[in-house]
Amino acid sequence: MQHLIVTGLSGAGKTACLRYLEDRGSFCMDNIPPMMLPKLLEAFDTTMTRWKTVTIAVDARSGEFFDAHAVAQMIRELSRLGHSVEIIFMEASDETLLARYKETRRDHPLSQEGLTLMEAIAEERLRLQPLREIANYVVDTTGVSSRMMKKTLEENLKGLSDSEPPIRAEVMSFGFKRGLPRQADLVVDVRFLPNPFYMESMCRHTGLDEDVKTFVMEHPVTKEFMKKYTDMLSFLIPCYREEGKHRLVIAVGCTGGMHRSVTIAEAIGAFLREKGLPTEINHRDLLLEQARWNTPVEDGE
Repeated sequence: MQHLIVTGLSGAGKTACLRYLEDRGSFCMDNIPPMMLPKLLEAFDTTMTRWKTVTIAVDARSGEFFDAHAVAQMIRELSRLGHSVEIIFMEASDETLLARYKETRRDHPLSQEGLTLMEAIAEERLRLQPLREIANYVVDTTGVSSRMMKKTLEENLKGLSDSEPPIRAEVMSFGFKRGLPRQADLVVDVRFLPNPFYMESMCRHTGLDEDVKTFVMEHPVTKEFMKKYTDMLSFLIPCYREEGKHRLVIAVGCTGGMHRSVTIAEAIGAFLREKGLPTEINHRDLLLEQARWNTPVEDGE
């Protein structure tokens, strides 16, 4: 297991770095007292199987528990014992840090020692020098806006991974009569496709049944639609990834959410999985529609 220690100057972007690494699949912990590192790394190496990377942020917020010289020595010892440990050090110019603190109006961790903001920034820079000297990655965020932070981290942390993690996708079917899914990023209306509802043999079946799937998918219009829509997704997904999107929700709607939308959602989900995207498929209104059709109608209704 790979262990990453994120440290550096307050206001330089450690939180953004943790979020970036978490989006890439790392298990992240923030503001951990340094003396806990040996036990944590030992526990992670012996018990955790889901994550390949653990990221821990340690810095001046730990107050009297934080001594950069001691932390640096501890990390050297952990590496000597066989733990894979790398340090990411975040820094920025005094002017940039000052501007960020004025913008957020937060107190510097060293302000409790009676220092002015500029004195606190200078003192923290001095205290953290032992960790900067042994850092594997030094990320300078001087003048970097929050919007550009991800790009800066990507450029500076290329050695951590050879590939960008895939977008996670969710494909859901729904019925327009029950409203649009609010969480959807893309909505596609498939009410133009032939409707199995009007076929007596299939009206009470669902888009998961073979007869309905065959009826919908074998229609020439469906084949043409699937070709065009999957081509569009193949174009869009890399663009979303480039913009930092990590989850994509595709909603497929028909009238009730029982036939056409279910079949098409399953087909789109299968396509995304073939492209290597972790994909969930769910059918929002399917059970409601089935229950409605299977409920006996009282006389007079």
